[in-house]
Amino acid sequence: MAKGKVDALLGIVFGDEGKGKVVDVFTPRYDIVARFAGGPNAGHTILFEGKKFVLRSIPSGIFDENKLNIIGGGCVIAPDLFMAEACELEAAGYDLHQRLHISQRAHLILPTHRVLDRAYEAAKGKAKVGTTGKGIGPTYSEKASRTGLRVGDILDNFRAKYEALKARHLQILADLHYTDFDITDEEKKWFEGIEYMQHFPLTDTETELNRALAEGRNVLAEGAQGTMLDIDHGTYPFVSSSNTICGGVCTGLGVPPTSIGEVFGIFKAYSTRVGSGPFPVELFDETGDKIREIGHEYGAVTGRNRRCGWLDLVALRYAIMINGVSQLIMMKGDVLDDFETIRVCVAYERNGVRTTDMPFNTEGWAPVYRDFPGWQTDLTHMTSPSQFPSAFRDYIAFIERETGTPVTLVSVGPDRAQTISLA
Repeated sequence: MAKGKVDALLGIVFGDEGKGKVVDVFTPRYDIVARFAGGPNAGHTILFEGKKFVLRSIPSGIFDENKLNIIGGGCVIAPDLFMAEACELEAAGYDLHQRLHISQRAHLILPTHRVLDRAYEAAKGKAKVGTTGKGIGPTYSEKASRTGLRVGDILDNFRAKYEALKARHLQILADLHYTDFDITDEEKKWFEGIEYMQHFPLTDTETELNRALAEGRNVLAEGAQGTMLDIDHGTYPFVSSSNTICGGVCTGLGVPPTSIGEVFGIFKAYSTRVGSGPFPVELFDETGDKIREIGHEYGAVTGRNRRCGWLDLVALRYAIMINGVSQLIMMKGDVLDDFETIRVCVAYERNGVRTTDMPFNTEGWAPVYRDFPGWQTDLTHMTSPSQFPSAFRDYIAFIERETGTPVTLVSVGPDRAQTISLA
């Protein structure tokens, strides 16, 4: 029997590309859908049959009752937020308890982690990163310092372990003079979440996944955030706290590199970024505002305005290289339907020096643009690439030439049905 493969589906710029929708579309092709990194700061929005769901920790394959979904060991979980998310899905008629498995190696986000997140951001002043305040960073920090709590700890003398770590957090907060908070109600709900989680299979998902692969079953690894927010390869320090790139699939799920098959890279027809940090293509004019309004560029979890700009090929090529992307998926082409001229950043320039490679620090680098005629056609009703206007086809072809990577799927609207294959 041929061994199964793990295909990776990744955001390859700054995240928020529409990964949830594509995972939902791809799920019928796979036996298992697995999240490998990140926490409840990542909101994956899915629309179908007039219904809208925002998934934060639960994999986007959960709507197919025949598929197993896994929260991998590279993830971090807030039990209270997980409970709220799962109960919302249950109320909508989806029974998760047997088709969602949680790794015992995933780390737990404590209520005091969220307080620490706010305290650390406040201490940075104007240099703040712009986190979601969900406690993600402090939890990953303790993972690295080997002081954190994991899902598997729930099953063994947990309350004592919790109180010891909480005391450590309270001492840090006192040292920071950050004491004006009350987590009494939050902590009560958190422990309700701990009890709720125990109704799910808490398993060694690494063994589970590798056995499935040996049996010839295929896995879709669902990414969170994007390459430019990777802790090692992103725009540090304005990044997430986990490895968002393809290599994170292996470490976050415990699968070998030889099991990786296709690497799907999702990007928008333009660029967005949430939070602080360098963003060379950012538009501060009416064009940027127009993209934001048409594209509804507001965070699915936080509601924050996303910074908007034109497509950045420097970042896109870098991400393709880092991840080994084999197929590109372009989202939100329809957002640019009304623009007479569309621009693409093809290089960066600073002090007379031009580069097409990603600099160590993009601060101070200005985008070099190439202009294209807009298609000025409504793409949202199209169902076949043969219906695409020539200007839109030319835009896609240019991206393929510049990146050396085929665009095999195009989204022309938010619904799962508005997804067109070019393969």
